[in-house]
Amino acid sequence: MLPSDDIDTPRGPARIDTDLPAGPAGPPDRAAAVAPARAPAPAGHLDEAWTAVLAVLRERHADVPTILVGGRSSGARVACRTARAVGAVGVVALAFPLHPPGRPERSRAAELATGLPTLVVNGDRDPFGMPASGPHVRVVSRPGETHDLRRDPAGTATVVRDWLRSHGWTAD
Repeated sequence: MLPSDDIDTPRGPARIDTDLPAGPAGPPDRAAAVAPARAPAPAGHLDEAWTAVLAVLRERHADVPTILVGGRSSGARVACRTARAVGAVGVVALAFPLHPPGRPERSRAAELATGLPTLVVNGDRDPFGMPASGPHVRVVSRPGETHDLRRDPAGTATVVRDWLRSHGWTAD
């Protein structure tokens, strides 16, 4: 079980779990923050809280030289929108909700234009749509998966691990 604690943000407390490397931090190491799933707040509130959480984590773990951000669904959108502001070098966006179900005219594709290496992993049956690859954005479609990406989590993890390895962000 990962150590958990709360970080105060301008939008209330954020529950985090921190997974640190066993030894001294190096380029492939990381600190991860995870918040429990609940109904998303307005985008600006989420971004403000996430930015505050990352500021605290960077201060606590100043020896971790490389920050990648990521999330699933609404969290993927937050990671994309805030990546540059928090000093990330890349983004992992799982189940990025391109548009509300049945509303393709309300595209959120612009949020993927971070200018940073970005991996999007979506299911080919996701009702929230499938973004297109573009400059700095690699999109991987997982066959048979829906928005929850629960059918083959090991396969999804392999996609992410391979992408991280291709950028030199993981040693294994």
